[in-house]
Amino acid sequence: MINEAQKYRVAKWPFLLVGALLMAFAYVFILKAHWEIAAGCVGLGAILGILPFYLDYRAMGKLIELNALGAVAEKIQNVEQLAGQISAATNQWAAVQESVGGHAQKTADGAREIADKMGAEVREFSEFMKKMSESEKVALRLEIEKLRRGEGEWLQMLVRILDHVFALHGAASRSTNPKLAEQISHFQNACLATVRRVGLASFSAAPENPFDAERHQIADGQKPSDGAVVAETVAAGYTFQGKLLRPALVRLREADGAPETNPEKGVQDTLALDGD
Repeated sequence: MINEAQKYRVAKWPFLLVGALLMAFAYVFILKAHWEIAAGCVGLGAILGILPFYLDYRAMGKLIELNALGAVAEKIQNVEQLAGQISAATNQWAAVQESVGGHAQKTADGAREIADKMGAEVREFSEFMKKMSESEKVALRLEIEKLRRGEGEWLQMLVRILDHVFALHGAASRSTNPKLAEQISHFQNACLATVRRVGLASFSAAPENPFDAERHQIADGQKPSDGAVVAETVAAGYTFQGKLLRPALVRLREADGAPETNPEKGVQDTLALDGD
């Protein structure tokens, strides 16, 4: 069982390495007095440090349940084989009784009665184990539903964190401090590289790209015209394991060809989408 458990263990070094990198980023941001960014790095690093051990714990629990069910099924098979052997012995005894006369009639009847009782017990035991198996299946389905809900919750949490990082990067890009903008860009790239390890990917629409209703969502709620192009991305879109999780929030170019420029409104739209 220990060897089987080793096969399902999650490699911890990527999580720990990324966590260490985040702690290093946090130290750098603390030296530069960026406390909010440092706190975000520490929180994300702590989550990545705990996640592989939690996955190992879940895998070990499922392996123990599967081994227990396999042992019970093997015992049921042994009992059924024993019942078959007893039934065969009873039939042989009946054949001997017919050959030698009626001297062993009572003994054969007693053996047959015992075999019938054991067969009835085996059937009752099989029915009991069937009910237990159904209850175990129900419990496993509930566990799977809980795991799916948990997956949805931590996906939502990661998306919210990345939305705030995107908004922070946009604010830093519009600032007059190029060093700060560069540091925030490195931080955003590190966060995106980390979440890609679990299948979460971010995408945005480049300016002048045609509007795609399947991958883009309009920030102002207006209806796009034919040939509409993207002016800017207000909030990034996300895919999880190749499936679209959320379209990118974009602002279209105005009729006169000039994009709408309102940085504060872009940040508000990003946080509003995050709240939804």
